[in-house]
Amino acid sequence: MLESRTLAPVCTNLKPREVIIMTGTPVCWRCGASIEDLPLPLGRRAECSACHSELHVCLMCQFFDPGVSQSCREPIAEEVKDKKRANFCGYFQLKPDAFRPQETAAARAARSELDALFGDGANTPDDQPGDAEEPLSEEALAKKRLEDLFKK
Repeated sequence: MLESRTLAPVCTNLKPREVIIMTGTPVCWRCGASIEDLPLPLGRRAECSACHSELHVCLMCQFFDPGVSQSCREPIAEEVKDKKRANFCGYFQLKPDAFRPQETAAARAARSELDALFGDGANTPDDQPGDAEEPLSEEALAKKRLEDLFKK
C-alpha cells in the first residue's frame, strides 16, 4: 500500500518569492535623475547619465534594508560588502524610489525649530547666551574650543 505524505520544508525561514511590480519612474540613487531611458533589467555596468554612478547596486534594490542582517531581505543572497558599488547579485530588483535626498526642506525646518528651542549647540558652558561679548567667528570659535580642550 502506498502512502502519500506532505514533506515539511527543510528551511522554515524561507518565504515564497514575491513578484514585485515596479510603479513610478526609476531614478538614480545618488542624484535623483531619471533613468527610465535605460533598458531593464539593469545590467551590471549600467550607470547614471547625469552623475555616472553605478546603478546595479544594493541601494537601488527592492531587497535593500539597512535594518536587517547584511542589509538584505533576500535570505539566500550572498553578502555584498560595499552597497554603493556595482555587484553581480542575481536577486537584484530595481527599486524606483531609491533616491533619498540628504536633507529635505521639512528636515531643515524641523532642525531650525529645534535649534531655536534648544539652541544650536555652538554655545559652550563658558559662552552663555547672556554674555556681553560679541559673537565669535567660526574660526575663532573653533580655536577657542581647541584651547578649551587642552586647557589644564
